[in-house]
Amino acid sequence: MQKPQFVTLEGVEGAGKSTQKQVVCELLASRDIPFIETREPGGSPHAEQIRELLLAPSQTPPSDLCELLLMFAARADHIEQTIQPALARGHWVICDRFTDATYAYQGGGRALPAAWIETLERLVHPTFGPDTTILFDVPVDVGLARATQRGTLDRIESEDRAFFERVRASYHAQAASEPARYVVVDATPNADDVSQSLRETLTARWFS
Repeated sequence: MQKPQFVTLEGVEGAGKSTQKQVVCELLASRDIPFIETREPGGSPHAEQIRELLLAPSQTPPSDLCELLLMFAARADHIEQTIQPALARGHWVICDRFTDATYAYQGGGRALPAAWIETLERLVHPTFGPDTTILFDVPVDVGLARATQRGTLDRIESEDRAFFERVRASYHAQAASEPARYVVVDATPNADDVSQSLRETLTARWFS
């Protein structure tokens, strides 16, 4: 039997991760594969509290460095309390964002040094990472329009277009540097077409 997989979903705002995550879960359920769904920042009690600090609109937002450190503080608890125990039980873990998002948002968007992120990554999960990362790629203008239609935006979702262009460019660079781990999905078409493409791609990747 295939070992439990740690699967992460990435993309700019409005890329459709939440919708397409259900496709991933349905694919696993159809094969009686046990799994859990989780998210970052968050995914454990302490990490969810940190999520509130990170995303709530504020007149005095955290500094970029504080934001970075909070992301990894939440991640450390999430890995210890939720992700690794689930994998040890034989469950796949489907996670909305992980460290790639930190490289994209705090590294690309905030322009923090990659060396800082690498240092924290080595501290928090030096030998642990996703088996598969699904990047839902969509032009920034399209993604932001979709995100706006959803309703109220959180603090990070409210950044400007240039910020998200840097985020998207960072994701592209990461995918190019690790093609064996990344599955890049064009999320521009309608949701049904994206779902069909995703099912076919993941079935071939995991079950062929």
